[in-house]
Amino acid sequence: MKKLDILLVGGGGREHAIAWKLAQSPRCGRIRCAPGNAGIAAIAECVPIPAKDVAAMVAFARETTPDLVFVAPDDPLALGMVDAMEAAGFRAFGPRAAAAEVEASKVFSKGLMRRHGIPTAAYETFDDLDAALAYLAAHPAPIVVKADGLALGKGVVVAKTDAEAADAVRSMMADKAFGAAGARVVIEEFLEGPELTVLAFTDGATVVPMASSRDHKRAFDGDRGPNTGGMGAVSPGADLSPALERAMRETILQPTVDALRAEGRLFQGVLYFGLMLTRDGPKVIEYNARFGDPEAQAVLPRLETDLLDIVEAVIDRRLAEVLIRWSPRPTCCVVLASGGYPGKYGTGLPIEGLDAAAALPDTLVFHAGTRFRGDPAERRYETAGGRVLGVCATAGDLESAIDRAYDGASRIAFPGMHYRKDIGRTGAPPAAPRP
Repeated sequence: MKKLDILLVGGGGREHAIAWKLAQSPRCGRIRCAPGNAGIAAIAECVPIPAKDVAAMVAFARETTPDLVFVAPDDPLALGMVDAMEAAGFRAFGPRAAAAEVEASKVFSKGLMRRHGIPTAAYETFDDLDAALAYLAAHPAPIVVKADGLALGKGVVVAKTDAEAADAVRSMMADKAFGAAGARVVIEEFLEGPELTVLAFTDGATVVPMASSRDHKRAFDGDRGPNTGGMGAVSPGADLSPALERAMRETILQPTVDALRAEGRLFQGVLYFGLMLTRDGPKVIEYNARFGDPEAQAVLPRLETDLLDIVEAVIDRRLAEVLIRWSPRPTCCVVLASGGYPGKYGTGLPIEGLDAAAALPDTLVFHAGTRFRGDPAERRYETAGGRVLGVCATAGDLESAIDRAYDGASRIAFPGMHYRKDIGRTGAPPAAPRP
């Protein structure tokens, strides 16, 4: 059996979960991860190349000749890293830049949905500040303001008051809070209902949904505070009826992939559907062009099929041939963040208790913002980012998985550490709306 050497691009909690799952394949050979982190270093050789440096990553691939390149984060996908790797002769997993625009530009993604009749919130787009403010004056809150481009998952403001909406528009367009990503904004109607994330593998024609999940974006308990990249996730995300699953597939999942293909943007990779389960049926809140973070940490432990087999089937456009199986056991992932996140925070703080947490039954600790403290051989760790760790646990029922994840989180400590205490316990209906 030929083992495949893999180059994994990225260095967060999502990439740790992907490396962990790839390494379980009997066909997985050597994994190199660029840039990686201190946790990934236990699985892969970490290489200090920034994930967004397309030219350096291609040069490294030419030097090491991996059998497969897995491009995981949003920025390098939007920058065309998959295109560049393919042009250099490498098999690469992830959408090409034209398809990744479904995440990189909210203006594009909303237009795609409008053109192809995919259910989403009513909206308008603006590149002029005064026009945007005038629109807000005629459309009172609650209302949603979104930066057009990539903003680390923080470019969305659900404004509860008119003043908050106007401040969000000024912050994005005038104050450049998100740089060029906020030069254009989307202003859309406020939708009500439980949120749900559905990740799906697709080869551009076949769409295979993964086990559902639910992210918790707000920084503090009770869904309060600013948006973050995600403070935790559970899987499954809701109790879905077969009728609702069919409705999502027929009105959103398959039509999105078909729409992209029809517009010359064949999407091969992982497509993330952020959904709102409204009284009028499921509607799209947002798309991502890759595994979510921390949704990947909650979903991948439930995957029973060889991830490497799925990846190759997607690249070869034969996904329909693969039967993908999922464990029925729920999972919970709790993110441990640096004090001050998602605002200013310090780094270089010592982390204690990792071994104690990982020793608990059915518990995994995925590293996000970590690095070695002193000699890497001593395996001492310190903080190196806003979201530092994800403590993930699996159990026979969701409540037990939540309890187990929090037990693990309680074993870990670093100065200023904070985490939500209500992951999986807020925002979840006992059952999702059923058509």
